[in-house]
Amino acid sequence: MAEQIEFDQAHQALQEVTEALENGRFVHVRRQLQDMEPEDIAHLLEASPRKSRDVLWQLTDPEDYGEILDELNEDVKDDLVSKMAPESIAEATEGMDTDDVAYVLRSLPDDVSREVLSQMDIADRLRVETALSYPEDTAGSLMNTDVITIRADVDVDVVLRYLRMKGELPDATDALYVIDDDSHLIGELAITTLLTSQPDTRVSDIMDDADDAIAVDTSATDVASLFERRNWVSAPIIDEDQHLVGRITIDDVVDVIREDAEHSMMSMAGMDDDEDTFAPVVKSARKRSIWLGANVLAALAAASVSNMFEATLDQMAAIAVLMTIVPSMGGVAGNQTVALVIRGLALGHIGDANKRELLIKEGLIGLLNGILWALIIGGIVVAWKSDWMLGGIISAAMLTNLLVAGIAGVTIPILLKKMKIDPALAGGMALTTVTDVIGLSVFLGLATIMIS
Repeated sequence: MAEQIEFDQAHQALQEVTEALENGRFVHVRRQLQDMEPEDIAHLLEASPRKSRDVLWQLTDPEDYGEILDELNEDVKDDLVSKMAPESIAEATEGMDTDDVAYVLRSLPDDVSREVLSQMDIADRLRVETALSYPEDTAGSLMNTDVITIRADVDVDVVLRYLRMKGELPDATDALYVIDDDSHLIGELAITTLLTSQPDTRVSDIMDDADDAIAVDTSATDVASLFERRNWVSAPIIDEDQHLVGRITIDDVVDVIREDAEHSMMSMAGMDDDEDTFAPVVKSARKRSIWLGANVLAALAAASVSNMFEATLDQMAAIAVLMTIVPSMGGVAGNQTVALVIRGLALGHIGDANKRELLIKEGLIGLLNGILWALIIGGIVVAWKSDWMLGGIISAAMLTNLLVAGIAGVTIPILLKKMKIDPALAGGMALTTVTDVIGLSVFLGLATIMIS
């Protein structure tokens, strides 16, 4: 219910702002934007057509640019940043987390990125350059360097006085990190433990070990999986020499999880997960044409099978009427398996140790469903067309195709992953091609044999 209320409020705000812009009430829009939270302005920008978006960006308080950019999807963010002067970008990034600044700069041309870095003070520039030195979508690119470190040989009272002197803690701080003289991570001290321990207790006596530290080159997806399984709020990041280099917080991991989910959903349709809803027509058409072209090749492969049995189709019109049922059922069944396997691969549930068992399981499911639906569809065809031979043909084709769909639904995503191809992007189309070709080949092939 709360979520629905939030969506209704967002739609109402969008309608009010749109009407105000159409009527030229720019002062009213500026005041309305000043009363909105950065994340709400980001939502408004993403939901607005490009012409209105540019006007809204100009009416937004520049002091809020950094927080708004942090909330925008990649396409919209890139579009707005590309129209800003380097000094404006540098000002907007003040106060942003290091990983978010690095994320913005990665999307800029190299010369613009260097110009923005030159506008920053030395300390901020060094932190951002460090983040940029790590590959994208790794723990190093996600981490922040705002960590509080302490020594193991001090008392709790010393730590508390140190924190009071600092005056504030970085966001999402649930632990302090314990390092040695060479900045090696040796443990961590939970804030709850710190607050409930006696003042004269040594840190070394109450700290936890550093076994949960994440290597700086760990993939972002693996980081998200660790946070999900272990219910972390934050985690320390170490380099290959066990030096503490930063930390990752739950808000960054939520972004990774959301982006992975959007990527899987959009990739099923061959689209970019960060595509702007109101992107230019030509740009969107160009991106989608690539996927449509790939699907044309798949469709031609299935059509070529039908062409091979043209004489059979000419002899028996009922076959032409029924021939779409078998590949359609195979495609649906296979895509169910593909979705299951892609999810399992993403969660780390499927590997060399258990893929054989999964293949057998899905093959048996395909066999059982094949028998069930072969009897049902065959019976319907016999009752409809009064033709036992045709009923037997479609039953055999249905059984074969559903069995193949189950097996292919497991093997195709696993093979694509081994080939470094995103299963979410190509798995569905590859599976549909297989089930179309096999289904039509078996159905039309049996029909040709029986007729001749």
